[in-house]
Amino acid sequence: MIDLWQEIYGTIKRNKLRTFLTGFAVAWGIFMLIVLLGAGNGLIHAFEESSSERALNSIRVYGGWTTKPYDGLKEGRSIDLDNRDLEDTETYFTDRVEEAGATLYQASTDISFGSEYVNLSLNGVHPNYTEVEAVKVVQGRFINQTDIKERRKVIILHRKSADVLFGKAHVDPIGQFVNAGGVSYQVAGIYGDDGSSEPSSAFIPFSTLQTIYNKGNKLNSITFTTKGLDSEESNEQFEEDYRRVIASNHRFDPTDDGAIWVWNRFTDYLRAMGAMSILRTAIWVIGIFTLLSGIVGVSNIMLITVRERTHEFGIRKALGAKPRSILWLIIVESVFITTVFGYVGMVAGIGATEWMDAVFGNQTVDTGMFEAKMFSNPTVDIGIAIQATVTLIIAGTLAGLFPALKAVKIRPIEALRAE
Repeated sequence: MIDLWQEIYGTIKRNKLRTFLTGFAVAWGIFMLIVLLGAGNGLIHAFEESSSERALNSIRVYGGWTTKPYDGLKEGRSIDLDNRDLEDTETYFTDRVEEAGATLYQASTDISFGSEYVNLSLNGVHPNYTEVEAVKVVQGRFINQTDIKERRKVIILHRKSADVLFGKAHVDPIGQFVNAGGVSYQVAGIYGDDGSSEPSSAFIPFSTLQTIYNKGNKLNSITFTTKGLDSEESNEQFEEDYRRVIASNHRFDPTDDGAIWVWNRFTDYLRAMGAMSILRTAIWVIGIFTLLSGIVGVSNIMLITVRERTHEFGIRKALGAKPRSILWLIIVESVFITTVFGYVGMVAGIGATEWMDAVFGNQTVDTGMFEAKMFSNPTVDIGIAIQATVTLIIAGTLAGLFPALKAVKIRPIEALRAE
């Protein structure tokens, strides 16, 4: 066995550059596969985390601008949603809508407690808002149906806003009264989220905001969760039916997609998952072909080795060396090169994914309506990395097997004549 390793060492030493370039191709293949998988997982994990924070069966509807003339009216009209649309959502779709609500905004309001104040927008919402957005109550409670019905003056503050208002006073925010533009609100709850931006909103009952700030019957958006819509086709059919009802309220073409904007998280999720599946497949295809380039390199260097050592193998066989010893020599050399450089590539790839996780692992983007992670936990399961490396070693073994079989079949007399 010692003689075997000495021969392999001698062969590698005589062909340092060629061995290094071949090994580099192997290491680069496994490195790129792990890095690509890690980057792909970072995108996929971020999407899954963002999706898990909100109800996938939720829909938000916003008013828009008509793009088609209809019923004697020209295109370009502004469509403003109102209470009638919210009522029709609950009335006409009882079999497909689980719970409906709406949102309404009052921008730039000074909220004060004693000498401390913050400037926030007031969001009038319904109790179902926490189901469709990533808002988590960390203290107290959120808006409830009684607040809506009685138009209570209660407010839900972000924990950062609460720290500014009540931090110096060292009092429990829950139950305290704050002044918002001359109106007194009682703090009913504190909410938090995983966003990195400064909080800019406080929540009050939808009906309270609509009444106090003289908004009439207008609203900014309708939010609701659905039931029984478990396919892209059923969701698309529901959207068509829903557009038809809203179109009859505002006299626009039901096929006019610009008149209202329907943001269906479920269909978006299905489409995104399809795109993620394609991305994952593409990464594996690219990675595997990169690995194959390294395997081909190993096979080529073994073929060259056999050609260069044909004369030597002939002498060995003439002196009584068994074919098995020659076969074993070439295969072990192939496995050695593949294993060493494959391991180096695996370690480098895992290190690169850990670096990506440290630098880009919590990247977020603010879309204007919500903040979402774009990159999260870009790592590869160690089991997958080991499996890929083992697969590469096996492939390297096979890559060395064929040149080895060729060497074994050489007749001594032919080998001795070889130049």
